[in-house]
Amino acid sequence: MNAPALDELSRQIVVALQDDGRASWTDIAAACGSSLSAVSRRGQQLLRDGIVRVAAVPDTQHAGPADLFVLRITCSPGRQARVCAQLADRADVRFLALVSGAYDIIAEINVPRADSVAARVVEEIQTIDGIARCETDLRLHTYKVAHDWYRGGDVDAGPEPHECAPEHFDATDRAIIAELRAHARDSFRTVAGRLSINESTVRRRFEAMRDRGCLTVTTLVPSAALGFESEVLLDVTVAPSRLDEVARELATHRGVRYVAAMLSANCLMCELILPSERDLFRFTTDTLGALSGVEGWRASMELLTIRRGFVETPWWRTQLPCRPET
Repeated sequence: MNAPALDELSRQIVVALQDDGRASWTDIAAACGSSLSAVSRRGQQLLRDGIVRVAAVPDTQHAGPADLFVLRITCSPGRQARVCAQLADRADVRFLALVSGAYDIIAEINVPRADSVAARVVEEIQTIDGIARCETDLRLHTYKVAHDWYRGGDVDAGPEPHECAPEHFDATDRAIIAELRAHARDSFRTVAGRLSINESTVRRRFEAMRDRGCLTVTTLVPSAALGFESEVLLDVTVAPSRLDEVARELATHRGVRYVAAMLSANCLMCELILPSERDLFRFTTDTLGALSGVEGWRASMELLTIRRGFVETPWWRTQLPCRPET
C-alpha cells in the first residue's frame, strides 16, 4: 500500500503507542523527548487521520468456546474489493488481507463451537458474490503473536500466548471489550459512563484481563509507515516429527509476527514483517531454508491488511484501488 510518509516525531509517537497504546500523552512526550503540546497535537492528528488505530484485542474465546479457521479465498476477476468489503463487515473475522500469489484473500474466522461450521463457511461465506473458491483450514495451536516486530533483531521466544477459557470472561468483561475494541485510548471514566458502572470496576477488570493475557492493547499502523516494505504470509510445510521444533525456532525471530500450527499438510502459518526484500531473501535462504525439517513453503504478499485482531484498519477503504460496489 502507499503509506503516508511520517516525519521523525510521528514515527516516535507511533513506536511509543506500539509499546503501550494506553500511555498518556505526558509519558509519550517524555519517551519522544518532545513537548507535551507537540506530541499531543501530532498524536491526536495521527489517530483522526486514520494512520493509527489503538485497539483492545480480545482472545478468540472471549465470546465462548470457539475454533479459529483460516480461509484461503480465490475471487472472480475484479471482485476482490466487493468480497473484502463484505468480509470486513463480519464481526467473526479476526484477520483479513488482500494478498498476491495462489489466493486473492486470506482471512481468519472465529466460529463458536455451538455453531455449525458448515453453515458459517458454506452457506454464508462461500455464497458471497465474487468468491470462486474457498479452502478452509483449522488452527490447532498458536506459538507466537508479537506486537514488537518493528524493533528488529532476534528475541527470546518467551512463553506462548495465554490460552484463555470462556469462563475467564463474564458479561461485564465482554461489554468493556466491546467499548475498547476500536477505541482503546478512551479513559476508564468514559467507558464507565457509557456502561453505567464504576470507573474502578472498569479499570480493575481491564487490568486483570490484560495481565493474564486474555486481552492485548495493540496499535494498528501500516508497516510501510515505519519503513517495513515486506509483509508476507508463509504456509511452511514441515516434517511431522520436526514441526514443534521448527515453530519454536521461528518464534525467536523478531520479524516473525505470528506462528501457528494448522491442521492440513503438516503446515505452519507464519507472518513476516521485514524492512526490505533483501531482508526477506536473507530470511528465506539463511533462516527458513536452513532449518532442519522444513520441506518447502508457499508465500503470499500482504497487499493490504483490512482487519487485524477483530478490528478493521482505518486506512484500507481509501487504499483499495477498486472500490466496493454498493
